[in-house]
Amino acid sequence: MTINAVLLAVVIMLGLSLARVHVVLSLLIGAIAGGLLAGLGITATLEAFQEGIQNGAGIALSYALLGAFAVAIAHSGLPQSLAGAVIKRIDAGGTSAMIKYLLFAGLVMMSCFSQNLIPIHIAFIPLLVPPLLLAFNRMQIDRRLIACLITFGLVTTYMFIPYGFGDIYLNQIMLKNVGEAGIDISDISVTKAMAIPALGMFLGLLTAVFISYRKPRQYQQLTIDKDARDAVIDKEYTSDDLSQTATRAPMQGKLKTLIALAAIVTAFVVQLYTDSLLLGSMFGFAVFMATGVVKWREADSVFNDGIKLMAMIGFIMITAQGFAEVMKATGEIAPLIDGATNLFAGNKAIAAFVMLGIGLVVTMGIGSSFSTIPIVAAIYVPLCISLGFSPLATVAIIGTAGALGDAGSPASDSTLGPTSGLNVDGQHDHIRDSVVPTFIHYNIPLLAFGWIAAMVL
Repeated sequence: MTINAVLLAVVIMLGLSLARVHVVLSLLIGAIAGGLLAGLGITATLEAFQEGIQNGAGIALSYALLGAFAVAIAHSGLPQSLAGAVIKRIDAGGTSAMIKYLLFAGLVMMSCFSQNLIPIHIAFIPLLVPPLLLAFNRMQIDRRLIACLITFGLVTTYMFIPYGFGDIYLNQIMLKNVGEAGIDISDISVTKAMAIPALGMFLGLLTAVFISYRKPRQYQQLTIDKDARDAVIDKEYTSDDLSQTATRAPMQGKLKTLIALAAIVTAFVVQLYTDSLLLGSMFGFAVFMATGVVKWREADSVFNDGIKLMAMIGFIMITAQGFAEVMKATGEIAPLIDGATNLFAGNKAIAAFVMLGIGLVVTMGIGSSFSTIPIVAAIYVPLCISLGFSPLATVAIIGTAGALGDAGSPASDSTLGPTSGLNVDGQHDHIRDSVVPTFIHYNIPLLAFGWIAAMVL
């Protein structure tokens, strides 16, 4: 019995990541191992990997502009003002449960808005979260919970709300591929199809908030400086600095806030009419420059700061594209699915579970739900039709199979983003504090509720 190359590559990548090998090296080694096992040879494997990297060039540019736009927002003083207001409220009223849960709600809302209303994706995290770490530490909030809060907003929004990134995932990728594979999609409501899986994500969030991480956890109260945050903030700051920030409200600061809101609206409108996050970010950044919030002589520096802010995440995502290309080149994704189908022989319940499980494995390896959908849709649609699944159930299976593994993948921006903000003082491990908690709280309920959707829709 031969080992499937895709399965082996994913296992090696995940094993190395858990052993604290850098994610980029883990992806590269896993890709090479999978390519060699599939008989591609080292040359063909590296060629496929390099082709995938080339396909990820657009990702690099998009992330650079998103980072620049996010740093420009930081220039308006919004993140510092928010953090200062929170610290001042804590100083005035203690660490009440109301403040804590308002913070939780704010983080979830910002994560959701970053996918559609304010299309800066994960670029908001390194700007908003580090100033708030002082407040989190004072309230002894477990940072694993913060990672779960942010990841919930990042993933649930695009898999349930068909707008912004959700429009890309649900309509432009999933429904398009399902339709091309042979299902009439004219009367399918993606929101209805994904409502039950989204409910599973919500229950996972409640479990993290009220059960898993409700106990206090102590962290060292370290000063977060410019170098640690890639020069995003212009000075070192402490809780006293942030408390004073909340009391400073000069007219100039208010004007910058209004300009920041105008830039956000501009980015939103451009993205709405062009379906391009890249153009939206570019026009939003242009508003900051035109109004003087980002001065012409500072533009180069701000843009470089934005690139540095998102560089590591973008590089990992590009490497994941190379990994995905090697997995496709092996030709063993289809055999992995075909082999699994032999296990259920017409049993819809087992078939749905296996298809979702394979989606989990593939997405964990690739690190992108958006890249998983085209791979599985062409194979799952004929299989679902032959087994008698309804079109709505088929969409739920494919949509859930793609989303499974996004939370909990070492190479996913849904886990890399939270780590980028929570680990600025070196007290948050990517694998143990972001990957494992999000995997447990979201992949398990998503698998269960995706299966329920397949059975009842």
